[in-house]
Amino acid sequence: MTPHRVTLADVAREAGVSVATVSFVLSGREGMRITESTADRVRAASERLGYRPDLAARSLRAKSTMTLGLVSDTIGSEPYAGYMVRGAIEEASATSRMVILAETEDYRADGADLVEAMLDRRVDGLIYGAMFTRDVVPPARLATVPHVFLNCLPATLSGPAVVPAERAAGRTAAAALLEAGHRDGIHHIGGRQVCDRHPDGIYAGHERLAGVGEELASSGVELAGVAECEWIPEEGYRVVADLLESTRPSALICANDRTAFGAYQALQDSGLSVPQDVSVVSFDDSQLAGWMRPGLTSVALPHLEMGARAVELLVSGDLTPVIHEVPMALVARDSISAR
Repeated sequence: MTPHRVTLADVAREAGVSVATVSFVLSGREGMRITESTADRVRAASERLGYRPDLAARSLRAKSTMTLGLVSDTIGSEPYAGYMVRGAIEEASATSRMVILAETEDYRADGADLVEAMLDRRVDGLIYGAMFTRDVVPPARLATVPHVFLNCLPATLSGPAVVPAERAAGRTAAAALLEAGHRDGIHHIGGRQVCDRHPDGIYAGHERLAGVGEELASSGVELAGVAECEWIPEEGYRVVADLLESTRPSALICANDRTAFGAYQALQDSGLSVPQDVSVVSFDDSQLAGWMRPGLTSVALPHLEMGARAVELLVSGDLTPVIHEVPMALVARDSISAR
């Protein structure tokens, strides 16, 4: 047997007032001469009966479902990038909204069928996202609903895009080494992530490396070298081991924490210590950075803030097609020493 849903009429009978009075009190509207004692009685009756508003009926009246859709490749299934989902949900909840998540599980798919499914559910707006910052070709139907691009960039913006401030992050990482007195022997490990999977490199790689170069150049310093490789531990190990056969670096700027993990191992196998012999700074500030010994100084990806910002833009209606760069903060640990 289907449980009876408590209605405004039930609350009215319980409180001994009219349905109109209950509606005014529970909706928070003003303008009726309702005494505070009557309002308290209505609220108490509502709580006793467990009344919940009929959101479906409300959405018909207000032409809003109070739901937002998030279509992505693998944001939700990736533990680290999942903070974007968490940020979106927390921001939506603060405005009594819900987020519906759907994923293609394939970064090559445009998610057209998922966008259609979201439109069928009459979401108020859509967040179109990606696990890592990259170029996208969104489905045409995305343009029929208010939308925000999260961690991705189409060739032509049809709505705002929220991305990490990667170039500024590169400057931040380089500045940390300059402030510690490093001026010679600074090598970049990972580069633009030029590899079989990404023959032209990736957005974060290009931007971070450019930022590093700009910051060093502002102090009259040049990178001693850039070792292009895939951003994974075994490749970080390989290129650093190769580097150590011909030179002794002063510092390493690693493309991400996983690359830095491999670099740590290569340095250790060569009898070198971090940071006494070689300083290391990285990007992402994943959990790995805190687990490594010594702790790895890393520039944090602002995934939580990015998800929240995307929802904030949708809810506020600020849909001007511009790029919003979210700052990336340096998380200092023990992997940099003074020179």
